[in-house]
Amino acid sequence: MMDRRYFHKDLLPLVVLVANECNNTGLFTLFKAATLQGLSNYVFVSYAYSLAFLVLLPVTFFYRRTRAVPPLSFSILSKIALLGVIGCSSQILGYAGISYSSPTLSSAISNLTPAFTFILAVICRMEKIAVKRRTTQAKILGSIVSIAGAFIVTFYKGQSIIIADNSPSIQLPHSNGILTSAEKDWVIGGLMLTACNVLLTVWCVYQVEILKEFPDELTMVFFYNLFAAIVASVVGLVGEKNSSAWKIRLDISLISIVCTAIFNKFLSSLIYAWGIHLKGPVYVAMFKPLSIVIAVAMGVVFLHDILHVGSIIGATVISIGFYTVMWGKATEQKEEEEDVRSQESPTTENAPLLQNNKTVNSTKNMDGNGSV
Repeated sequence: MMDRRYFHKDLLPLVVLVANECNNTGLFTLFKAATLQGLSNYVFVSYAYSLAFLVLLPVTFFYRRTRAVPPLSFSILSKIALLGVIGCSSQILGYAGISYSSPTLSSAISNLTPAFTFILAVICRMEKIAVKRRTTQAKILGSIVSIAGAFIVTFYKGQSIIIADNSPSIQLPHSNGILTSAEKDWVIGGLMLTACNVLLTVWCVYQVEILKEFPDELTMVFFYNLFAAIVASVVGLVGEKNSSAWKIRLDISLISIVCTAIFNKFLSSLIYAWGIHLKGPVYVAMFKPLSIVIAVAMGVVFLHDILHVGSIIGATVISIGFYTVMWGKATEQKEEEEDVRSQESPTTENAPLLQNNKTVNSTKNMDGNGSV
């Protein structure tokens, strides 16, 4: 029993969320390759959400027919609609940021999510603050360090460490340090990705409130994709003036849209909702630092990307800040659990109960039918 509980509560979320980060980073790399072939960001997001909705339609229908699920209300639908607006806005900014920069930068800046989650939790009074405690100091210091690391990745590139052969045009010109005019796209992409992760933090925390009231992850993801598809289509029609951009060719663009719809908008969104409902948003955010290692490897191998000193330094600083926050959080939870255990006295509470049971049983044996 304990092994099964450990598997479902600890081991399974760990394995699934690690695989999910590998999946998402691979899809970001595939999207970057598709944009090199002329795929529009607006078209991509709109088609991906719409296709995910169509895939989820029969799945959700049969799921709700065969299971006892909580009823939907207008209040819940309104909250999911707002979640769709937040998530869609985050995705539009995120994919635009990747097209301006690279999946490696996206993965590096995504490490800000835990710090942003902590800050938002403090603002919403979901996180306790005691400035004199070392755990609180670690969380605050780690958040500041993570944000500083993101600025390093965004504004400092430095010399290249790995240069792959036959490097395409997505690479940035060589630079020895401070920002130059030729790197403006890199900075714009970094700022977009930072805004994306701020919205992603709000998206994660807001899901907690929805799932408390409506504990049905699949139905929530279904309606989330519906509302996000509507928002993405409206924004796409306004932002993409070229009508020919909406015609998808049978090449890597179509592959990227289909894979993202199924494995990101559908599967990954469901995994995030499940993980947040089971372990909380901070636990889910803990796996973001893994994406930088995956993105660097994929960027160099598949996109012939350049690895710069600034990316390494910034990612290292972000990771240090991130794990400082996580250490503070884990230590705080451990101390709280120890305080609860110290206040409990199972021996004194259980002894009278056992004694009373023995007394009752003795009385029943003496009386025969349990009556006095």
